[in-house]
Amino acid sequence: MLVTIDSRPKRPDWLRAPAPAGANYHELKRLVERLKLHTVCESAACPNVGECWNHRTATFMILGNVCTRRCGFCAVQKGAPLAVDFDEPARVAEAVEALGLRYAVVTSVNRDDRKDGGALLFAMTIRAIRDRVPGCKVEVLVPDFQGSHEAMDIVMDAAPDVLNHNTETVPRLYRQVRLGARYERSLDMLAYAKKRGPSVPVKSGLMLGLGETPEEVLQVMRDLKAHSVDIVTLGQYLRPSPKHLPILRYVSPEEFAQFRRAGMEMGLAHVEAGPLVRSSYHADYSHASAVTAPAAC
Repeated sequence: MLVTIDSRPKRPDWLRAPAPAGANYHELKRLVERLKLHTVCESAACPNVGECWNHRTATFMILGNVCTRRCGFCAVQKGAPLAVDFDEPARVAEAVEALGLRYAVVTSVNRDDRKDGGALLFAMTIRAIRDRVPGCKVEVLVPDFQGSHEAMDIVMDAAPDVLNHNTETVPRLYRQVRLGARYERSLDMLAYAKKRGPSVPVKSGLMLGLGETPEEVLQVMRDLKAHSVDIVTLGQYLRPSPKHLPILRYVSPEEFAQFRRAGMEMGLAHVEAGPLVRSSYHADYSHASAVTAPAAC
């Protein structure tokens, strides 16, 4: 009899997130549906959707829910992009007001079909939130805009409170993990954002468990620091479906803690590291930590 051996790592007991439930969760879900908005929480199958939505926080995803790239880790739908909805920024601002948010996070799908990569909609959304909810801080998680400094100018001219762009993984794995992206281009865009807005915290993040080595992770953190990044997030990659890249290992909470200590020793203003950490997890706390951190040499 042929015996097959499952070599996939078993999901550890400590890697568990609460199931989506509760009054706040259902209220936010109804609000998103009524305003015809998308959230990365649902589109990317984020494991923290239950926790975050019950705390009345969500990451809004503009420019539709269809991405022009086919990254091997991402659950967001791929294909021909939707038409740009120029009323979307106003609806995001309405949702921010309805939720009583003081800190909003906005991201998007990749829009390589557009010359500005969607930068104009980011700027419009930042301004719409500020107009409707004065005092609300706005963090944006942007794509690489195919390396366009002009697109980054559009976003930075709208003065986001945090500019986030994820490197996602180590350079050796880019061809498998981030199709259409280049590591050096992402670093350049992060450094350029800091140059355009020296007082704006710049942020980036990685997923672990895709086959990277600890030293490769540390080198990416050093590269990020060298390119003026202030905040780094590190979390466990979780496979959205059997069609996506496999999980090669589960990184323990102790190892995440070691990465956090190493990052702080490098002079990063804030490192959020843990199995369930995602780009916008505890985003308001990360921002507050970064703006109060002493300047590093």
